[in-house]
Amino acid sequence: MKFSSEQHHLEESTANICKNFAINNCRTGNLCSLIRVFQIRAVELDTSAQCQDTILTSQTYNALFVIRNICKYFVENLTEEVVLDQFEAKPPDGAIGLSDVKMATISSLLDSIVRIVVEVPIVDVTYAVHLECINTILSLMSLQMFQMVPASESRLYRCIMQGPCSSRAVAVVQQLLRNYVDRLKCPAHLFGGHAQGGMLSAMASGLWTVVTLGMGGKKSPASPEGSSDSDTPLANQSLLLLLVLINQYHSDDVLMNPYREAFFAACDKPGDNNGSSVLPADTTKVQVDFGELYKTVCHTLKDEPTMLQLYVLLHRVENAKAFILSRANIDQLVMPILKILYNAQEGSSHHMYMALIVILILSEDNWFSKAIHEMTLKNIVWFSERQIGEISLGGLIILILIRTIQYNMTRMRDQYLHTNCLAALANMSSQFTNLHPYVAQRLVSLFAMLVKKHSRAVNCIKDRAVGTNETRQSASESESSEAETDQVQELAVLEEVMRMTLEILNSCLTHSMHHNPNLVYTMLYQRSIFMQFKTHPTFQDIIQNIELVITFFTSRLDQQGKTLSVSEVHSIIKQGAVQFRKDRLKKFPELKFRYVEEEKPEEFFIPYVWSLVYHLSSLYFNPSRIQLFALQNNS
Repeated sequence: MKFSSEQHHLEESTANICKNFAINNCRTGNLCSLIRVFQIRAVELDTSAQCQDTILTSQTYNALFVIRNICKYFVENLTEEVVLDQFEAKPPDGAIGLSDVKMATISSLLDSIVRIVVEVPIVDVTYAVHLECINTILSLMSLQMFQMVPASESRLYRCIMQGPCSSRAVAVVQQLLRNYVDRLKCPAHLFGGHAQGGMLSAMASGLWTVVTLGMGGKKSPASPEGSSDSDTPLANQSLLLLLVLINQYHSDDVLMNPYREAFFAACDKPGDNNGSSVLPADTTKVQVDFGELYKTVCHTLKDEPTMLQLYVLLHRVENAKAFILSRANIDQLVMPILKILYNAQEGSSHHMYMALIVILILSEDNWFSKAIHEMTLKNIVWFSERQIGEISLGGLIILILIRTIQYNMTRMRDQYLHTNCLAALANMSSQFTNLHPYVAQRLVSLFAMLVKKHSRAVNCIKDRAVGTNETRQSASESESSEAETDQVQELAVLEEVMRMTLEILNSCLTHSMHHNPNLVYTMLYQRSIFMQFKTHPTFQDIIQNIELVITFFTSRLDQQGKTLSVSEVHSIIKQGAVQFRKDRLKKFPELKFRYVEEEKPEEFFIPYVWSLVYHLSSLYFNPSRIQLFALQNNS
């Protein structure tokens, strides 16, 4: 996890201070006073940024840093009602001229923070302030992790979705995207051991790491050793906040989410990255350079938040989906996804699922399914199963999906996963072209593996049916019946997978047999695994087509009257494929599957997004108080 031990230590060390602050605040209104101090400094932040005024920016940062840590303690330890009471507590009359109306403080705090995010330029002296603004919003919204209250029933979330700050929703989404795309490096002075302009210089060195955004003990970005994703905390935190904001949705909600709507309506604005970070507050539509966004996504797909963002872009943002699918260099997007699936055992299951769903969504497009077979790859260093000198991108996708199915069926046994793999293969099957010999072998071997599992399952059911009386008496009737039901269900699932695999092979033969002599060759070589199902009621209709193809080519080979070399067999297959009459094949519906979100998707996405924030943000959250999702191994 990427939070610093110093930050964790800071929160533990200040817990009693925050507790006493909460007790006394209802009488003193100190939180309201702190917010007002921050707001007074924040008003002049624009000017200080232009003048490189480090004193004012450090004062603004210090005030917000204190507010954020206090609020974070409140959110983790108090109920939402009590948290809001803390914001409503007003200082005694005459204190710093405060005149805010009751409950206005949290709204005005959020509005002031959002104004900084969208209006104050990001330069070296304001980088830390921008990051602290985003961390403060995340800290306040993290209430969702600690209290199982739907966003529509949360007063804090209503304030974010309907309060004054919501009027800047389009600008917020646009700026967060800009931060992510720009990936500005953390300024060098935040990596050192001394602050500029006296910024918290009196603090102990242990606390310095917290104050310098967790960078205090690291190399400067100027160092050759120091270039990594941790050098871009603003980009990383911006993406996490964006994902939190756009995933606040409930199927039965009447609470509109302006950030979600703004993101879904995003449109392309080429050349938008002109070096300026200031966005007009009256923007009516999110405009981002899709070309730059695409490059950044391709570069950072190894990160789970980026994969989730790509999923949303493809599934919900029509303009972005059209742009991505029109890319001539789609391989730059697909290759990192395939690598994630290939190394699935090393990453999180959610990352693998999202990667697979992205492939499924891409496979729905006919142009994509055709284009991937026209892109040639050479020397794929991370594919270590077998050395393949040259293969099409489409062939590699097939290999990785088959490998994922086999991995799943032997270890995870997740029906949802292999169903999505097969759906993606089915979508692409009519466009299979010039399949590599190894790809053809793996396709047929997949069916062969399923046949073996099917045989074992059938024998197991038969053995149970004719078991000895002693075996029957040793187990209760209910246990025996339950085990038998499980076996029958497993067989049904297995036959469904086998049927789908046969349909994929049939689709390829029907639409592009003449482009796939290697597949025909492999099916001829292993014809026996197909012929044994000629009379099976689940498969016999589709086996008829496969038998027709196998019989046709077998007859042609037999006519030669001699032992043929591999090259001769291939030559006969190529000639025969051109002459084969496809109208002899039984027609089946076109294989087309579309990804559809499960009912109530928020039950998955909201906990998932917050688990990403917990594990990947630079913030520390008390794991013992989290209720929204389960934690394993004290992570």
